[in-house]
Amino acid sequence: MLSEESNTLPPVDSDALTRQDAAQRFGELAGRLDRVTEQLADFHRRSAHRESVIDQLHAENRQLQSGLGKAILDPVVGDLIRLYDQIDREVRRLKAAGEDERLLWSFADDVAMILDRCGVESYSAEPGDPFDRERHRPVGVLASPDESRNNTVAEVTALGFADRESGRVRRPLHAQFYQYAPPPDAAQGDAAQPQ
Repeated sequence: MLSEESNTLPPVDSDALTRQDAAQRFGELAGRLDRVTEQLADFHRRSAHRESVIDQLHAENRQLQSGLGKAILDPVVGDLIRLYDQIDREVRRLKAAGEDERLLWSFADDVAMILDRCGVESYSAEPGDPFDRERHRPVGVLASPDESRNNTVAEVTALGFADRESGRVRRPLHAQFYQYAPPPDAAQGDAAQPQ
């Protein structure tokens, strides 16, 4: 910065001021103005650089916090998925026995809402949906004489769970799948045919 002394020009005696003195003083003033302009431009460059560094650090900080939060929640999410499965199995057992399962099912809904707040959502499949290696886990096979049903969902036994943001499967859907099995009389007929 310019000192207080260099910012002020000595008083001017208008009678003694010649054109040359005026030009010289004007040149000094223009020089000072150029230096101030350069200092302001340099200040703005440094300020813009600081802002970009701050923005970058803020973004990295948010990314680290997000990753840390997920790392801390991972075991909890896994436990919540297992709890949901246990409640779901008990609800199915009560339903099959003809007992009232509504109270227990409300607990399963609560667990599903907690998982949703953690960024994990459940997904299901319909009977007849094709097998998806990434999202499904076979837990059983049902024979089907219909070849068009081969490798399709027969019955969902447990919902799947995936991260909402990344789509990463946390736990694949468990289901029984159809597998084509020709009817026994068709298999015998083929064997009896000479080749």
